[in-house]
Amino acid sequence: MGERKVFPTIPLRDIIAFPHIVMPLIVGRPKSVRALDEALATDEKLLFLPTQKNPRINEPKQEDIYEIGTICKIKGHQRVPNENRKIIIEGLHRARMIRLIDNGDFLSAEVEILEEINQSHPEAKAMAKEVIELFRNLAKYMRISSEYIDILYNIKNPGEVCDVISAQLSIPIEKKQSLLDEVDVLKRLKMLKSIIEEELSQFESEKRARVRARGRGESSGIIGQGDFIQDEWREEIEELERRAEEKDLPERVREVVLKEIKKLKLMTPLAAEATVVRNYVDWLLSLPWTERSEEKLDLKEAKKILDEDHWGLEKVKERIIEYLAVRKLAGPSKAPILCFVGPPGVGKTSLAKSIARATGRKFVRLSLGGVRDEAEIRGHRRTYIGALPGRIIQMMRKAGTKNPVFLLDEVDKLCADFRGDPAAALLEVLDPEQNHSFLDHYIDIEYDLSEVFFICTANVTYSIPAPLLDRMEVIRIPGYTEHEKYEIARRFLIPKQAKNSGLNEDTVNFTKEALYKIIREYTREAGVRNLEREIGNVIRKVSKKIVEQNIDIKSNPKFTINVKDVLKFLGPPRFKPSDVDSKSLVGVARGLAWTEFGGDVLMIEVSILPGSGRLTITGKLGDVMQESVKAAISYVRSRARELGIDPDFYSKTDIHVHVPEGAVPKDGPSAGITIATAIISALTKIPVRADVSMTGEITLRGRVLPIGGIKEKLLAAHRYNIKNVIIPKENEKDLEDVPREILKDLNIKLVEHMDEVVELSLDAPKEKIWKGRLAEQDEGTAVLH
Repeated sequence: MGERKVFPTIPLRDIIAFPHIVMPLIVGRPKSVRALDEALATDEKLLFLPTQKNPRINEPKQEDIYEIGTICKIKGHQRVPNENRKIIIEGLHRARMIRLIDNGDFLSAEVEILEEINQSHPEAKAMAKEVIELFRNLAKYMRISSEYIDILYNIKNPGEVCDVISAQLSIPIEKKQSLLDEVDVLKRLKMLKSIIEEELSQFESEKRARVRARGRGESSGIIGQGDFIQDEWREEIEELERRAEEKDLPERVREVVLKEIKKLKLMTPLAAEATVVRNYVDWLLSLPWTERSEEKLDLKEAKKILDEDHWGLEKVKERIIEYLAVRKLAGPSKAPILCFVGPPGVGKTSLAKSIARATGRKFVRLSLGGVRDEAEIRGHRRTYIGALPGRIIQMMRKAGTKNPVFLLDEVDKLCADFRGDPAAALLEVLDPEQNHSFLDHYIDIEYDLSEVFFICTANVTYSIPAPLLDRMEVIRIPGYTEHEKYEIARRFLIPKQAKNSGLNEDTVNFTKEALYKIIREYTREAGVRNLEREIGNVIRKVSKKIVEQNIDIKSNPKFTINVKDVLKFLGPPRFKPSDVDSKSLVGVARGLAWTEFGGDVLMIEVSILPGSGRLTITGKLGDVMQESVKAAISYVRSRARELGIDPDFYSKTDIHVHVPEGAVPKDGPSAGITIATAIISALTKIPVRADVSMTGEITLRGRVLPIGGIKEKLLAAHRYNIKNVIIPKENEKDLEDVPREILKDLNIKLVEHMDEVVELSLDAPKEKIWKGRLAEQDEGTAVLH
């Protein structure tokens, strides 16, 4: 018995969905639309598509639907008029419906996935070739191109050959359903062979009849009825010829277009292949092969636009100005491929739009979050029903020029599965040495992407494949300081939210204290997304007040928001100025951590219990962090006598290391010195100073090694109002990236050894911390005497 699963279900009318076939569908019935929404809400986006026995039934029951259907993947969807949806689906597997489930809202079905039989049978492979040859003869009557037949020979799977041909046949639904029902590939091929032979015989009989009729001088009713369609078809071909003549096309593209138009002229408009060829020509003529935007190379104007749209971000702005300067001096050159990496809400996407405005280029955006199919990037071959170019080519058509600013959003959230790896397909797109000849499966002609200004965005880099990351110039955009957030809110967020609420940009003003209160006590983030949300919340309350009191907005009323108004509109503060313990505690140290949302303060707790030397580590710590705990314990053992700790403590006590927020995974070596400090504090009973936070990797000998994310970590310490920060000496160079107002507020201590960390962080004089060392010195002095 095959695997059983439940899928949202849409019964089809007058059509069969076969495995291996990509095809478009219009979904209109309310239950079907809701089933579609249910499928789209899942990661897999799978539907079960059986066919109704009677297409006139609007609310089918289980007995009204054929038992065998196809599990399909939704490849794309869009809304069309009359609340209908257009979707593109790809058939994956045959499945038997066990029971139909109607919850009143939509249909779903419990199905058994069917495995094909005799797939690799030698006779099946031989018969598949026979069927293709028969279909070649039938294709002449159906106006299907010989190229389509050639592609069938490249399909290795006999079952897939059978399904692809079955989908093309114009035969009754009952016959198609019988082909879908058959899981034995050998029997299905025999059945298909018989159907093709029958269809071929019928076409040949009709052809002989037409020849006899023509000999007697009779007119064909079919030909007479088709005159109007033929005229329209001729007009469409003439329109394509006119567009081809007027458009500036490279010679290689013009040759393909003229060849395809010539092929169209030999086809009847009712042939399935005719629509495929017509759409292909339309795509070729719609793409910008030579059209370019005229670039602005005025550096002052570009700088002005970038400053108008964004506060700070000097490194990014400088890189754009450098690019424009090079373009001005050296002429056309390959556009850079940048990757903006930073936490959510710091303005990566809006910065890309600003760059397009500053350089005078068109802007297009492609979100890569959750894309898991290589065909999304490269497109499908034209042999598939409903095939389309990949998203790259679609966006180039939307841009209308060959040199737009092209934003690849959330490149770190690409996925890979059995359909291929889209990140591998992007390698060609983002390689300056290759992207002048990008090949889309649908277009099948090399397309030049070398003039496109690609910008990628990501929250982290570790999930981006190394070869892809190597092709990009990474520009890190860290979190904002409180001062930067204040300026961004004052200059950009307040006017924007006022406009969104139907007010004038200067109608609502916030006092400095009110804005800082929102920044410190209602948001805690690296970016400004939540800050914008809270400002919008306050301004909407003002809009409500204006409407309730019938104040005329044309009189340009002014409202000033102070601290009391913030409390009234937003309620009690969500965060205290400092959420970390303000008391010096034994066994509790404050570490600084880097997350994809910016820096944060991490509390590390250590408890010492009577026992037999067992070590317990909790808080969902990764392997590297667990190894840091073991390294810290080894350092403490090496210093036990000097610190006045019983040298045999590790065999007489159990040590429990815990990092709160246990549901959040944590990893990395930078908590090493924090863990060691907390363990020493717990063993010596000396509290750790509450106003000290630290970060750094520890070695067995107590050396403090450099770590990453210094700027984000110092911003977190500043945000939590922790004034003293201990960092590795080797990270001194990273302080250049930290804003001056932050460095001014922090007392930063640079250390090379763990002994220095102990003296700076424990709340006791040196004599008390190193009492064991002093005792040894006293003993040495006594011996000398």
